[in-house]
Amino acid sequence: MKANLILAAAATALVLAAAVPAHAQEPQGSGVKETIKEDAKTAGHAVADASRKVGHEVADSSRKVAHEVAAESRKVGHEVAAKTAPARAAVREDSKKAGAAIAHGAKTVGKSVEHGAEKARDAVTPKSDDSKPGK
Repeated sequence: MKANLILAAAATALVLAAAVPAHAQEPQGSGVKETIKEDAKTAGHAVADASRKVGHEVADSSRKVAHEVAAESRKVGHEVAAKTAPARAAVREDSKKAGAAIAHGAKTVGKSVEHGAEKARDAVTPKSDDSKPGK
């Protein structure tokens, strides 16, 4: 145990003795600080430039994929439109026929109502004496 204590004290003394001359050389340390600062700045710029380059590459590839997707979507849309053209034409014709039938029915009902109104009006309207025979 005493051997460990003496060994630890010796190691501490060695570290403290080495720290005193390093502290005395402080003016040289500022040059090292500047070098480290410049190296960190250079590394930061390198990372920023690489990141920008990667970002532009991703944007370019994304744009390319987007154009490919748009072209494919347009192609599929035209194919669907071509395949559904007969069905659309049939629906259009059926709609015209249904509209014409509804218009004809409405016209028939209107004429029927008009004829019924004329009959009702004639039944209610008093007849003049001139129309009676014999007088």
